[in-house]
Amino acid sequence: MKQILHEQLRQLREERNISLETLSLKTRIGVGKLEAYEQGVEVPSVQTLLKLSNALEAPASNLLDGLQNA
Repeated sequence: MKQILHEQLRQLREERNISLETLSLKTRIGVGKLEAYEQGVEVPSVQTLLKLSNALEAPASNLLDGLQNA
């Protein structure tokens, strides 16, 4: 079963032991915005998903699949 985007973001970050603060530094996205993405309150743009996939070292296609299920 495919996960929806916000669940996938949190899981990838936690699997890699990356804090929100570290991810924020890597992506130049504020911690509050990252929290909103992980809670499903906001949906990131495709450009932002690419930044997140690079920082999390995950294929962008995985996150884009999650976006389609959101």
